[in-house]
Amino acid sequence: MKTALYIRHIDDSARPYLAALVETLHSHGVETRQVADGDSVDGCDLLLSIGGDGTLLSSVQFVHSSTPAAFPPILGINFGHLGFLTAAGKEDAATLVDDLLQGRYTLEERTLLEVQDGASYALNEVFLHRSESASLLRTEVRVDGDYVATYAGDGVIVATPTGSTAYSLSCGGPILTPDSRCLAITPVSAHTLTLRPIIVPDSATVELRVEAADRYTLGVDSRRTACQGPSRLTLRRAPFTIRLVRTGSQSFFSAIRDKLSWGN
Repeated sequence: MKTALYIRHIDDSARPYLAALVETLHSHGVETRQVADGDSVDGCDLLLSIGGDGTLLSSVQFVHSSTPAAFPPILGINFGHLGFLTAAGKEDAATLVDDLLQGRYTLEERTLLEVQDGASYALNEVFLHRSESASLLRTEVRVDGDYVATYAGDGVIVATPTGSTAYSLSCGGPILTPDSRCLAITPVSAHTLTLRPIIVPDSATVELRVEAADRYTLGVDSRRTACQGPSRLTLRRAPFTIRLVRTGSQSFFSAIRDKLSWGN
């Protein structure tokens, strides 16, 4: 097995756990190769994302340097904090490697959002947010060409089911199960209280239009770009998915109960 290790930043206190993980992999005959931003993961059987959810989201960039159908499954190991997307903690190295080699895992297909015909991809969400100098941002939203509304406020989010537990959730959006075939359009601090989140099928094309010469930030997962209108942004479901590795008895609902402290 050939495994790519993607590491952005971990605390010094966590480095012994990383060393133990790599040693365990090598002791079981697993070949490892550390990759950095812009590298290729072609030829790898697995991509290990070492960090938190932000690191896993950034690992989606590697799909650009790989044939989508051959893009390896991603297994997130939580060296960070909340860790909705990660499958194991840094203390679980020995158990994790054993589960992998014994085939005690499942693969979850996750939808990606394609931005501007393949310019970039998002696993969580794409959002527009007003600049600090603007009082509000007016974003016209269209679904399959049909005018929905003009969202006036701090911005608007288009989230995948994976991203429904991220920024969208903090803005009052719904929680979607990973296999939901839909997208959530969520306003950010809407100027009109009657503007509510909308769920649309993921077969739809969502268009966001900023008609005025407003300055705003475009967010594609953890990546940010300063922009200025007028502009139009087209979003649709990518023609391929990525696969996340789940080990043991972990499920979406067990993660929700744990991370959101919903109780037993």
